[in-house]
Amino acid sequence: MIPVRCFTCGKVIASSWEEYERRVSEFENPGKVLDDLGIDRYCCRRMLLSHIKLVDTFAPYQ
Repeated sequence: MIPVRCFTCGKVIASSWEEYERRVSEFENPGKVLDDLGIDRYCCRRMLLSHIKLVDTFAPYQ
C-alpha cells in the first residue's frame, strides 16, 4: 500500500499511484511519468520510485 502522503514534505501522493503504475507497466520512462503527474520534489519522487508492492505477498499470512 502506497503511503497517502510523502513522509518528508506531506504532499498527497497516493492519488498519483495508479496512474504512475499503469504508465510504467506500459514501458514509459518513470521520470517522464512523474514529471507529467506533477511530482517534482525529489522526496515525493523517491516515495513512488522506491515503493515495493508487498501487500499481496503478506495477505495470506493475516
